[in-house]
Amino acid sequence: AFLIGLLMHVFFLREERERADNAKGFVTADIDTGLSTAESVALFALLIGVLVFANWAQVPGDGAFHLIGVWKWPITAFIAATLALFLILKRHWSAIGMAATSAVVLALALALPNHPEAAFAAGITGLMVQAMLRPDDGHPWFEQSWDFAKKILPLLLLGVLAAGFFLGRPGQEGIIPTTWVTATVGGNGIAATFAASLIGGLMYFATLTEIPIVQGLIGAGMGKGPALALLLAGPAVSLPNLLAIRALIGTKKTFVYVTLVVIMATITGLIYGHWF
Repeated sequence: AFLIGLLMHVFFLREERERADNAKGFVTADIDTGLSTAESVALFALLIGVLVFANWAQVPGDGAFHLIGVWKWPITAFIAATLALFLILKRHWSAIGMAATSAVVLALALALPNHPEAAFAAGITGLMVQAMLRPDDGHPWFEQSWDFAKKILPLLLLGVLAAGFFLGRPGQEGIIPTTWVTATVGGNGIAATFAASLIGGLMYFATLTEIPIVQGLIGAGMGKGPALALLLAGPAVSLPNLLAIRALIGTKKTFVYVTLVVIMATITGLIYGHWF
């Protein structure tokens, strides 16, 4: 992304200078959130930490990634407890509500040690209920999260069903023969990686649906390099996206942009496929 932005700036330097000379700048609203910059960073770090470690995949071996996979739920619980403490101290959320949620989570963790997802779901539910009942920043947080869930989850489920139907899963054939996938994007060669980047640059992926689709392609014989190239190019551009961008920046800039995205995704996929 950094290189693409830098190259776009270099290629259209004269236009950028003219635009900068005529720009009036941005005017931002002075909104007091009640948190310092460090506290805001800490809040987002805790939220991201819960998301990352709760979804940490178990990998074989005895390295650091394997160790994190073994301890992922205790790590997630520690980060979640820190988040609860942060919300109580800095956002004045109910300590009683947090204690009740923590008690339910602990009870489920002890009763169902082989199903930590139950405790995790209970924790999310408790947090959502408390956010929904708060009149300040909690209620908008709940509304935005619920709105995104209603928009994304149906598309994600459709993506999973479509990927399973057309591409199958590891060890199981789908409607599309694996030989076709292997012939097009199998291995980690330049042609396969470029084809994956180009396809990703034209296809439209709804949010998160690229994950099950790429998983199905890998199970059907797609190489790791082309898979990464598709994951990079797919969310960055799509045919509907390009039509919208063209109306804003013009045909020439749009063509240069999508070309850079495909090239960068291809290069990254080749490097990844070579080393991994």
